[in-house]
Amino acid sequence: MKIKGSVALVTGANRGLGLAFAKALLAGGAKKVYAAARDPATVTLPGVIPVKLDVTKPDQIAAAAAACGDVSLLVNNAGIFLDDGQNAVEAEANARRQLDTNYHGIAHTTSAFAPVLAANGGGGIVNMLSVLSWVALPGTAGYSASKAAAWALTNATRIQLKAQGTEVVGVHAGYIDTDMVAGVEAPKASPADVAASALAALEAGQIEALADDISRQVKAGLTAQPPSYAG
Repeated sequence: MKIKGSVALVTGANRGLGLAFAKALLAGGAKKVYAAARDPATVTLPGVIPVKLDVTKPDQIAAAAAACGDVSLLVNNAGIFLDDGQNAVEAEANARRQLDTNYHGIAHTTSAFAPVLAANGGGGIVNMLSVLSWVALPGTAGYSASKAAAWALTNATRIQLKAQGTEVVGVHAGYIDTDMVAGVEAPKASPADVAASALAALEAGQIEALADDISRQVKAGLTAQPPSYAG
């Protein structure tokens, strides 16, 4: 899968990491970049095509797939982070919202665009995951569950779409310097670096991008004793 000459659609492309993906795709020579957002008026990057898409709305997903029939690269970037709340009711509500976006959003968007990718030669899919796909921190049970589910989905998608020639890359990172974690005091990767790492992995035919030191450390610790996810 090569970025140059590709036609890409990036979800959540109006700001943060999605915006960085759109910029990296344009810089890499993509022929066309669809920048999807819940409010397309918030897409201001010159050179992209705004698309209305809320990944929790199946009708909007279907409409986007019908309108963007030339897509050869799908970047499933849209996601939300909510903590576990102050009580069990909040924890349940927040977990459902995160699963709806972070897991079901990727699943439905991938399902809708898989035939489009097949028709255009197979192409590729980049799924934005997290180091919290593998470990959890206090207050992140719902988010970690949604990203762990998305990781499993990514691996299943790779197997399911292999026959049609679609490459699938899962991208793991710790804190990224976006609005999502603006209140967190910790080292953060730049969105540009994460996007570059993801696209480089895709072009290299790799199944996974470990976009920062923390993701590499945690991945290496999965088979340690005790494993990194033991806390």
